[in-house]
Amino acid sequence: MIELTEEMQDLMNNALLNGTPCILTTSSASGDLTIGFRGSMMAWQSDCLAYWERGKGQSLDHLEDGGNAAVILRNPELRKGWKFFGKGTVLRDGPIRDAIMSRVVKPEMDRDPDQEGFAVILTLDRVEDLGGRPLMARQ
Repeated sequence: MIELTEEMQDLMNNALLNGTPCILTTSSASGDLTIGFRGSMMAWQSDCLAYWERGKGQSLDHLEDGGNAAVILRNPELRKGWKFFGKGTVLRDGPIRDAIMSRVVKPEMDRDPDQEGFAVILTLDRVEDLGGRPLMARQ
């Protein structure tokens, strides 16, 4: 069962403000990879992350085509961090997209003044510590 702890949620929701933005990697169905920072990553539900996709590049293509996603969060000052693995759902419009957008940190939304980005929900399959030891898994 996946149930993000309060500590995980707090560090995820404040990652950019803490100077520790998350790193997202995605893979296509054929195995192509891409990686990049996501300052808008947030804990969305107890078993989901969400972020604002404004780049509309390979990550978006991978997730829309059913590829996999992994996110790493590391806060070196607190010596805390985790790896999150799952699948993404892209929301191009609708009330959930708008709800996610309303929670995106201001510095990230300032980079999308016309609000043309998309919301992405990552439904988690497993969570590991930074050493790769399993902490949680979807059953």
